Amino acid sequence: MREVTHFINGERVSGTSGRFGDIFDPNSGQVQGKVALATRGEVEKAVAAAKAALPEWSATNPQRRARVMFNFKRLVEENMDELAELLSSEHGKVISDSKGDVQRGLDVVEFACGVPHLLKGEYTEGAGPGIDVYSMRQPLGVTAGITPFNFPAMIPCWMFAVSIACGNTFVLKPSERDPSVPLRLCELMMEAGAPAGVLNMVNGDKEAVDAILQHPDIKGVSFVGSSDIAQYVYTEGGKHGKRVQAMGGAKNHGIIMPDADMDQVVKDIVGAAYGSAGERCMALPVAVPVGQKTADTFVEAMMDAAQSLRVGVSTDMDAHYGPVVSKAHRERIESYIQMGVDEGADLKLDGRGFQLQGHEDGYFIGPSLFDNVKPSMKSYQDEIFGPVLQVVRAESLEEAARLPSEHQYGNGVAIFTRSGMAAREFASKVNVGMVGINVPIPVPVSYHTFGGWKRSAFGDVNQHGPEGVRFWTKIKTVTQRWPDGDIGDQSFIIPTMQ
Repeated sequence: MREVTHFINGERVSGTSGRFGDIFDPNSGQVQGKVALATRGEVEKAVAAAKAALPEWSATNPQRRARVMFNFKRLVEENMDELAELLSSEHGKVISDSKGDVQRGLDVVEFACGVPHLLKGEYTEGAGPGIDVYSMRQPLGVTAGITPFNFPAMIPCWMFAVSIACGNTFVLKPSERDPSVPLRLCELMMEAGAPAGVLNMVNGDKEAVDAILQHPDIKGVSFVGSSDIAQYVYTEGGKHGKRVQAMGGAKNHGIIMPDADMDQVVKDIVGAAYGSAGERCMALPVAVPVGQKTADTFVEAMMDAAQSLRVGVSTDMDAHYGPVVSKAHRERIESYIQMGVDEGADLKLDGRGFQLQGHEDGYFIGPSLFDNVKPSMKSYQDEIFGPVLQVVRAESLEEAARLPSEHQYGNGVAIFTRSGMAAREFASKVNVGMVGINVPIPVPVSYHTFGGWKRSAFGDVNQHGPEGVRFWTKIKTVTQRWPDGDIGDQSFIIPTMQ
């Protein structure tokens, strides 16, 4: 049985707390490893290593830091199969999804390779008599990331790649459910040429999280997880003087207009709703067909499409999705299905009780589909985070648009239509942070920025893209004058535009 350790100052470090978490194989339900849970003292050692590495790394010119990112990208690509298999074994998502997880992280690494251009400041010559003004972007210092179980490769890369490329050092606290891939990423970063201490990793639970949020030497924290914890991280980190971005939950809607290409809509939504067993913050768990005919057609077609999905072990190359991450999470999803039934929604497909022959103890759940869901239902208001699609019928685009706009979450939304005018109007007015037009999962490319609204995000600056560079740096503005001769009393005058 393997033990996943911490990674501090360039090497694996065994835990000293005596506390361990179980790492399960979601395909079998069996414990396959242990992960050490850090004490505050171990977090302190990781921060100390990052602090010691900071002066040299932040003074390394941006181009040389970018070369490390180029090397890291190459090494991750060379180890893609190993990383994907390791990821699937702990998370449960099928291999193709795991490779996508790694690749979307690499997209941001690739963006970080171009960070020298984005670190250039501004310059104004002649802002006053003999006065020039310029600005520079400098690293925050020691930074940290707290990441969720559902994307153990992508989300850490979203955070540490941009932060490190900007000249910061980093302490990563990944999910204790699937920590092996983050550990390998740390090792590959060292192999790529990053000095020891630039990227560190501590495993742990709330004790480690609080140690990060309260540590005086950590200047910036990025978080992805549930909204309640995101709000706690944002509040606690801010209380201790940190810059914080905290991404929370989601309940993304897909608006289906009567003129939409229904065959394409069904293909798109079946993947967006059930792919990766629905364990994605940008999944599409709510479909909103406009008009009775549209709704009837969609529900019938979606039932056929969902029933044709193949649920299998994560190594099954023909499976559309695998098990969910844990027994507790499967039970939570099933409780929400029962809640929907109790609330009066029409359960068309029931994925509870699904068993895979030979893997009866795995954490599998079949695709579930509800029709006639009402906005007042708690099962609609909450994030289920599983392979459950809810259909909320609407009579008009205005009624449909109010659903995502008034929902507590505002991560992503999609509209399916052939009408450019309807799509343009919808995209402009909907109260949601990321919009897809005939795109079911509107995750922006790496050189744009990712972030939701309302209870889907706490903080003013989004992840990756130019916003990420702004988050991981602080701006310094210099006003300079090189006098020719005696300046007399001018040294006591505040420069103005006159």
